Amino acid sequence: MIRNCSTIGHVQPLFINPYINCMRKLKFTKDEGSAFYKELKERTDQYFSEKGIHRTGNTIMRFKIALYFSLDILFYGLMITSTSEVAFFIYYLLMGLSVLLTAFNISHDAAHGVAVKSKYWNKILFSISFNLQGNNAYVWGKNHNESHHLYTNIEGSDIDVLNNPLFRMTESQELKWFHRYQYLYAPFLYLLYSLNWFLFREALMLFNYSSRTIKIDIPKKEVIKLVIYKLLYLGYMIALPIYLLPFGWQTVLLAFLLNHFLISILFVGVLGVSHLSDFVDHPIPDADNNLAMSWPKLQMCTSVDYNADSILLNWTLGGFNAHALHHLLPNICHVHYIEILPIFRELAKKHGVTYMEMPYHKTLAAHFRFLKVMGKQHSFKPATFEG
Repeated sequence: MIRNCSTIGHVQPLFINPYINCMRKLKFTKDEGSAFYKELKERTDQYFSEKGIHRTGNTIMRFKIALYFSLDILFYGLMITSTSEVAFFIYYLLMGLSVLLTAFNISHDAAHGVAVKSKYWNKILFSISFNLQGNNAYVWGKNHNESHHLYTNIEGSDIDVLNNPLFRMTESQELKWFHRYQYLYAPFLYLLYSLNWFLFREALMLFNYSSRTIKIDIPKKEVIKLVIYKLLYLGYMIALPIYLLPFGWQTVLLAFLLNHFLISILFVGVLGVSHLSDFVDHPIPDADNNLAMSWPKLQMCTSVDYNADSILLNWTLGGFNAHALHHLLPNICHVHYIEILPIFRELAKKHGVTYMEMPYHKTLAAHFRFLKVMGKQHSFKPATFEG
């Protein structure tokens, strides 16, 4: 689990001894975000009560679960029985895309316990859909729910804040000469995101080392599961196709790499633009671990939404494009987001809380502006959002 212990002083600099790095537990301050959040919860409670529906997945969500798992199986079956290299590559990449959409639409909501009503089946859905990607569901679930959602974008508290020496994402990180080019080489390194996750990210945690800013303790049972599922993943993604198909190991390995390049760039393109933008903040607590804002306001100033009311993106991205809404209401399934958005927008305006929402191309531009600024300037001040 995440090791919870307080540290004194400001957020620690880069290259801390990973054996002693711990998550800072912070204290929030009441502000306009507090009243906004209180009324948001009341209004959403009223919405579900008046509609007579549950916050968890409905018939549409059950259809999506069946659809995406069926597509996973279908494309894998077509891939493993391909009679030509062209068909093999097409079905392999379609399977990879389908698995990614399964993660967006099912794994994420199941991790929050809202894909379906049953706590047991949420756990099963999360475990199956996540572990079969070769990554450990327990580790990600703990990190996501107990660190990222609680202390978004705060170094030393949010595990998703990286100490990757190739990228400079926070002011505390040392500015190197090559960082001025990070906005240029970032897209090429983004292609390696999922491979790094599969091969190194969790494996290094086993040896008490990580590019993350927080130390992770993984229970022995989860260590065993981590190893087993990674071997299983290599088995059905590489070994079995090599054994059953006549295309040779080079062809299979190339398909494996192209698949990871595809899902990596899509994954980063969907999620990276929400929290890494020249509009978002990276708050720094004071010496007593106090943060000069409320938890709801933290979520609003560290998340950017794009095309939040798009039916297409809700169906494909599982609500990740409505990230601020999700961070404030993680106990609601994404299939309800579009109906709740008008309430969300109305209350944010009423309480004077900035809701950063824009078309996707603008969030992408803001992401690369952020990389460019962080590569050239020691300090960073978020741009003023004008909706």
